[in-house]
Amino acid sequence: MGSAVGTEEQRELRELRELRETLRRFFADKSPSAQVRRLMATDEGYDPKVWAQMAEQLGLQGLAIPEEYGGAGFGMRELAVVMEEMGRALVCAPFLSSVVLAGYALLHSGDEDAARRLLPGIADGSALAALAWMEDERWDVRHVEMAARPAGDGWVLDGVKTYVLDGHVADLVLVVARREGRPALFAVRGGADGLTRVPLPTLDQTRKMARLEFDGVRARPVGAYDPRVLDMAAVALAAEQLGGAQRTLEMTVEYVKVRRQFGRPIGGFQAVKHRCADMFVLVESARSAVLHAADTADGDPEGLPAAAALAKAYCSEAFFHVAAEAVQLHGGIGFTWEHDAHLYFKRAKASQELLGSPAAHRARLARLAGITGAAAGP
Repeated sequence: MGSAVGTEEQRELRELRELRETLRRFFADKSPSAQVRRLMATDEGYDPKVWAQMAEQLGLQGLAIPEEYGGAGFGMRELAVVMEEMGRALVCAPFLSSVVLAGYALLHSGDEDAARRLLPGIADGSALAALAWMEDERWDVRHVEMAARPAGDGWVLDGVKTYVLDGHVADLVLVVARREGRPALFAVRGGADGLTRVPLPTLDQTRKMARLEFDGVRARPVGAYDPRVLDMAAVALAAEQLGGAQRTLEMTVEYVKVRRQFGRPIGGFQAVKHRCADMFVLVESARSAVLHAADTADGDPEGLPAAAALAKAYCSEAFFHVAAEAVQLHGGIGFTWEHDAHLYFKRAKASQELLGSPAAHRARLARLAGITGAAAGP
């Protein structure tokens, strides 16, 4: 029995390693620094051809979507590998918004009809979806005030949603609005009458956001909103942060080996060695947090809130610290637009706040642990 279990674990690890190697080659080819910079300057923020190749050649958009909805049926552990490699290459693509946020919102909505109608398009990459819930600076869905109102034989939405990831290009917008006092999902076409989409300026230009204004927009009910959606997204984002931190560490180690001062590589100085060692510890600790959270997401739903909060809080700070150290250790060149260090630094800072700050997730962990008086998160 033990041998059989060990063999199964080895097979799974081998498959994950092969997936990682395939993704790394693909993104090295499709998302070099020059391409990232080009896409940053576009209105769309992604390359539709590469997005189609991600679906047709690798099946990435459907990886974690069940087979009955057109996907491959894998779990968060496989999705975490995808997100990690995308973060490593700073891939500009609406993956987090369409596949993770909108995809999981549909999957856990309890609306079987909507899932069968809408998930296949997300899974094959032919439809871009976005999840709109934020109305101010707070990421917690408990602060949603928009209420759907009945109109004739349907429902209508009025109000504003902001910081909607890829909301400006989404074919389908899933809106979190109150129905009979509870958060529920409503489907809106990206080009619906009464919907105005305004791109927002962002610190991290590799990830686009939009403000969506609803003025009597007709919407179709899509089941309930499940709190697990943001937990799953937090785990996926933590994996992306891990990938960015890993690449930033590698970039820095490569540089300190060749940058010379006083006749020797600066990596030979004890202070630089220690700083690189601290970066390495942060990256490996972040890896442990992501692996724990991904396994929890797949096998322990009750433990997911705590595991997701832990991973998001730790990986946010780890990536930001590693990226800041990378800029410092690269010296003056690290501050220039021409060097990639500042791209990772901006991604690190922006993703630190995305889906809730480290402080907010620590407060949530405190509440989950039963510590009274813990401050409420945003």
